[in-house]
Amino acid sequence: MKKTTPEAILNEELKTFNWDEVDAYPSFTICDSLSTKPEQKHCFEGVLRKHIMNNLQKEMIVVTQDINDTLILDFQVSEIGELILRDLQMDSITLREIPNIKALLTRSLDSLPEIFPAVKRSQKVKSEFQLPVIIRNTEP
Repeated sequence: MKKTTPEAILNEELKTFNWDEVDAYPSFTICDSLSTKPEQKHCFEGVLRKHIMNNLQKEMIVVTQDINDTLILDFQVSEIGELILRDLQMDSITLREIPNIKALLTRSLDSLPEIFPAVKRSQKVKSEFQLPVIIRNTEP
């Protein structure tokens, strides 16, 4: 039988968690007053999605072909509340029409309000989640 310490168990558990494995989702101050996990998750995703879309709309993106795509953004929130765009899934047309889309998305994260990390057993933990964002060009 192998002996282990509480620290070893905690270190094993402090690896990256997915949404469903945490006791409290990452959060923005505006979402703190919500009482249920589904409401908090919806608020966090909504604030993040709105922030990204507002920043993308400020960019003068010119395309030669219609864009109607759902981007799948893979994020990680560190145990200190740092948000990182880890991966981006999109249609090849979107990538061809907006080759700098990942840079634009990453830059939009720079001006986010403070993020509070996910919590598992009263410990701040690293978490990962996906956020779908619909992108389509609008006529002037």
